[in-house]
Amino acid sequence: MRNQIEFIVYGDYALFTDPLMKLGGEKLTTQIPSYGALKGIVESIYWKPSIIWVIDEIRVMNQIRMESKGIRPIDFGGGNTLANYTYLRDVAYQVRAHFVFNEQRKDLEADFNEFKHHNIAKRCVNAGGRRDIFLGTRECQAYVEPCVFGEGIGHYDEVGELHFGTMFHGISYPDETGHGVMATRLWQPVMKNGVIHFVHPEECTLVRPIRKMETKNFQLNENMQSVEELYEEIFQGGGD
Repeated sequence: MRNQIEFIVYGDYALFTDPLMKLGGEKLTTQIPSYGALKGIVESIYWKPSIIWVIDEIRVMNQIRMESKGIRPIDFGGGNTLANYTYLRDVAYQVRAHFVFNEQRKDLEADFNEFKHHNIAKRCVNAGGRRDIFLGTRECQAYVEPCVFGEGIGHYDEVGELHFGTMFHGISYPDETGHGVMATRLWQPVMKNGVIHFVHPEECTLVRPIRKMETKNFQLNENMQSVEELYEEIFQGGGD
């Protein structure tokens, strides 16, 4: 597929918080990362408002294991409180994603340079990302390396189908949808021999509006660097 990147992201812990558990103050991870969590990882590798990353599929490499920890988070009223957080332990995912241009941002058409965006993205994967990588939450540091999707031995390669029920897919923002509403999406993922194929956001049928939201304003050469300038900086200046 055009504009595609492949990489492996891994870390000692991951916490893809189940939204149902947030209300009680304690956090429980979902068994697999959401589309939105993986999109956040890819955007930490490389992102500009003129492009939209689409997560195609992931391959779960390690066995799904959980570990609970006693945590003392800071209380809003001061001091600390006690909580129990449940993390995923020793995770690794092969990810395949591609980008498309954000057709809702006609004001950024001058930044629609497919060749340069793709080359910068591949360079950023090789460098481990432009920003810090996290597996869900800030305390779960992760690392990114390039890979060939499908290579290597995965724990679930011969397991067949596993169903995870209804899960959080991601959040739709107005700068990508063209609607002045932020909405949450749900779906029902199925893993086949360790691989999960993600439906695209517009294909999700379980969508709930959250609140009204305005599109953030970006202006080339004001609060946004053009892809041409970034390309010259990285490839001519020797940057990462």
